[in-house]
Amino acid sequence: MMYRQFRKVEGHSSLVRETNTNAIINTDKNAYTIYMQRVKEARKSNDELKYAVREINSIKVELTEIKELLGKLVK
Repeated sequence: MMYRQFRKVEGHSSLVRETNTNAIINTDKNAYTIYMQRVKEARKSNDELKYAVREINSIKVELTEIKELLGKLVK
């Protein structure tokens, strides 16, 4: 069983280096929480944009159908 050992990263109070893999790990839980909130907000914004695009495309299709019907009525 491998034990994880950490060493502080010089000049960075919230960073540690895992000695077996040399991975840098951020131990600032508040920064992580803020980051995850930003990710969640970005996903929500992206979902809202996708929904708006679908709605616009649907309106375009309906407008095309209306134009076709008007064209038939005029003839």
